[in-house]
Amino acid sequence: QVHMVESGGGLVQAGGSVRLSCVASGRTFNSHAMGWFRQALGKEREFVAAVSVDGHRIYYADSVKGRFAISRDIAKNTVYLQMNILKPEDTALYHCAATPYLSSSLTQRQDYLYWGQGTQVTVSP
Repeated sequence: QVHMVESGGGLVQAGGSVRLSCVASGRTFNSHAMGWFRQALGKEREFVAAVSVDGHRIYYADSVKGRFAISRDIAKNTVYLQMNILKPEDTALYHCAATPYLSSSLTQRQDYLYWGQGTQVTVSP
């Protein structure tokens, strides 16, 4: 089992930047692809970014491409989401997720097996 704890969220002004961190525990971390999802009030949880187990495949939602960057540090069991040029519409509860399924698309909620509790990002205009 993989347990994850997100951090780094908070209040930021539009145009600013934050970096979210997700620290994972469990010996299988290196065998899992990692993703970030977000859920805004009144909306469904949506895909943000993902990185494959080997790091060779990286995906971004169209809404964040060019502004956000996902990365992972295997030694620290941590995945990051660098968020730049933030917009009010980026306001959401951000969750990290992990999946051991190599055949998954990494862009769908149902692809993931393990989820963190989330960290809130609020972008003020």
